[in-house]
Amino acid sequence: MSELPRGLRNRNPGNIRRSAVRYKGETESDDAAFKTFASTAWGYRAMFVLLHTYRVRHRIATLRGMIARWAPPSENRTDAYIRAVAADTGIDPDEPLDTLDPATMIPLAAAISRVENGTAADRGEIERGWALFSD
Repeated sequence: MSELPRGLRNRNPGNIRRSAVRYKGETESDDAAFKTFASTAWGYRAMFVLLHTYRVRHRIATLRGMIARWAPPSENRTDAYIRAVAADTGIDPDEPLDTLDPATMIPLAAAISRVENGTAADRGEIERGWALFSD
């Protein structure tokens, strides 16, 4: 059996980098670069919080803008990342997103997780993460 991708080992399906920001469900981590969560659902909740923060605090409202910040060209093939997420979700890269709409955000989180981890996301975990976020 192959080893789980780093994001799934850390229960951080979006590979959110370590920072001063502390999320609910975040745990101490041995990973020098990325956060670790108590469960994958908490990792998805953090994804939803971060994407919502992009829209509200940073005025980044589109898939293109969010992914460019999430996965900057200095570390990623950002254009390919945007194309993959747009293809998975059917979301136009330049269409404003409603980060409080689960019909938009659950498929978006699944697509980001697939790009980050190279495997299909667990929809149940994403939905549990959404429930934690929307409470």
